[in-house]
Amino acid sequence: MSKRYFGTDGIRGAVGKGAITPEFMLKLGWAAGKVFATGEGRQKILIGKDTRISGYMFESALEAGLSASGVDVMLLGPMPTPAIAYLTRTYRAAAGIVISASHNPYYDNGIKFFCTEGKKLPDDVEHAIEDYLDLPMDTVPSDQIGKTRKLEDARGRYIEFCKSTFPRDLSLRGLRVVVDCANGATYAPGPAVFEELGAEVIPMAVKPDGLNINLNCGSTHPELLQEKVLELRADLGIAFDGDGDRVLMVDAEGELVDGDELLFIIAQGRQQDNALQGGVVGTLMSNYGLELALQGLGIDFIRASVGDRYVMEQLRDRSWLLGGESSGHLVCLDKTTTGDGIVSALQVLAVMMAQNKTLAELRGGMAKLPQVMINVRLPEKREVVSIPQVQDAVKTAEAQLSGRGRVLLRPSGTEPLIRVMVEGDNANEVAALCRQIADVVEEVIRT
Repeated sequence: MSKRYFGTDGIRGAVGKGAITPEFMLKLGWAAGKVFATGEGRQKILIGKDTRISGYMFESALEAGLSASGVDVMLLGPMPTPAIAYLTRTYRAAAGIVISASHNPYYDNGIKFFCTEGKKLPDDVEHAIEDYLDLPMDTVPSDQIGKTRKLEDARGRYIEFCKSTFPRDLSLRGLRVVVDCANGATYAPGPAVFEELGAEVIPMAVKPDGLNINLNCGSTHPELLQEKVLELRADLGIAFDGDGDRVLMVDAEGELVDGDELLFIIAQGRQQDNALQGGVVGTLMSNYGLELALQGLGIDFIRASVGDRYVMEQLRDRSWLLGGESSGHLVCLDKTTTGDGIVSALQVLAVMMAQNKTLAELRGGMAKLPQVMINVRLPEKREVVSIPQVQDAVKTAEAQLSGRGRVLLRPSGTEPLIRVMVEGDNANEVAALCRQIADVVEEVIRT
């Protein structure tokens, strides 16, 4: 059964529209409280948020709804999404709620939930919350109303957890690192973690004002970080997104190192330490060069649908530990339960320090293939990929690439778009084939 509000990564949208209103958040808090209030004793739910201005408004609404349902609330303040997952687990809370729209601009916001194990909610729990949203809201008797308190040491606890995922016999002494926190949730813990492990840290985008989250900074806009690394002659740069679950890096030459390359570095480091359990999960968008590089190391690789939820499903089903996306959303299940930008960056740095290699040298083990993507906008959401003319164009391109690349057509999950992607070993050929397929898609749409 399809869900009305929950998508692949919680509930998200423009502030003041649809479900992203104070009224809805009040009811959502109450509905979540009703679902999680079962069990022995008084239940507690954690609430954290990123730095966008609407977070305070939605925090208050959720708190009121949860209290009305009889659940206690612990407020964490601005904290990375993975920190809320970690603290939910360590506090044995019934659930954790994150108020964030991740890498989106400040005028969007959203809600993510974690269960008591620090993992995303299963479908049946999301369905149960949606069922309560259809019921009239009531309030428990006054002596059962939930209480609220702030968790004062949340940041310090998370910093210590992140540091614990870095080998105790290694240090970051001697490294000069620029850390871009996207004016988001990592603005305080991010620089502190790397500094406390010994690095010289130059922080960037650490002055959030509620409106500048992800604005020309962070993992979605790494250009300024690349310039800063070169200007300061730093050893590398690290860029997080607004809620801290993604990371990209920049090497000393100012070259961007994306999620596929970071995943390769971590995988080969784990293999060298005999700590790689199983293979690696990527997505349909993972660069073909990652697949080839892992194949060269004898490491199994499979592709999941786009979205960390699907990566996690494949990891769980196979009892593997490592997966991720080109965007920098990486999952190291031997260290934590969800994608964590700081923890992922530390795993890359651990490989650097253990092997005494630069980031540029490590990324050199994987050759990215040229990749071109064209987004074809649809006048309305409709099925296009299975139309015979489009399929013929895809088959023609695949025959021409034959073992040297691949073709992917995929409808966007959030917009009326068809994403046409072609990869191969020849950049000009890839661009031409992608344009040919996109032209066929556009022609089919017009007829």
